[in-house]
Amino acid sequence: MGQGGESRRLRACDGELGAAVARAQDGDETAFAVAYRIVQPGLLGYLRGLVGEEAEDVAADAWLEIARDLGRFRGDGAGFRGWTATIARHRALDLLRRQRVRPRSTTLEQDVLDLPGPHSTHEQALESISTERALELVRALPRDQAEAVLLRVVVGLDGPAVARVLGKRPGAVRTAAYRGLKRLARQLGAAGTADAGVTDDGPRTLGESE
Repeated sequence: MGQGGESRRLRACDGELGAAVARAQDGDETAFAVAYRIVQPGLLGYLRGLVGEEAEDVAADAWLEIARDLGRFRGDGAGFRGWTATIARHRALDLLRRQRVRPRSTTLEQDVLDLPGPHSTHEQALESISTERALELVRALPRDQAEAVLLRVVVGLDGPAVARVLGKRPGAVRTAAYRGLKRLARQLGAAGTADAGVTDDGPRTLGESE
């Protein structure tokens, strides 16, 4: 699907999401389930990039908070993605503080990498490789770049929404995402000329911010 088709697909999905959220706020439990099914894959993928095997537990806690505070949310489908990502990130950081460990990652599911997101040749290159290799490359990025890429490509947020989730200036997020995607594209090009591709040197974590 081309860039225009993917953009229309994302807008259509967010339109459905916004409508479901509005109905859920009126007490429609079925509509809440629809919103959950739309948001959960990307949210879980992002959390796997932060807390690894603890992602499902963190997501469950986040959804309890989302359900509790749903009446306070104001916005459209895209806004709901950003709001839920913010809640999930806070839960993940709480867990990491309790564990006193650096963020770690496990395998992202292929269907998560296939979710629609912002489009550029760098992101298309990222989505063209296998799940394991993609995650290895993302985990090798500095922390700020890795989170920016995960939120944009996996969760499907735009630049301003990513900035709100991370509590950073939009310009800083744009720079982090651009640098991260540029690194990925460069690494993909190098990997394409190597037989082994990405080496497995054992568990890695998201890199620290530069």
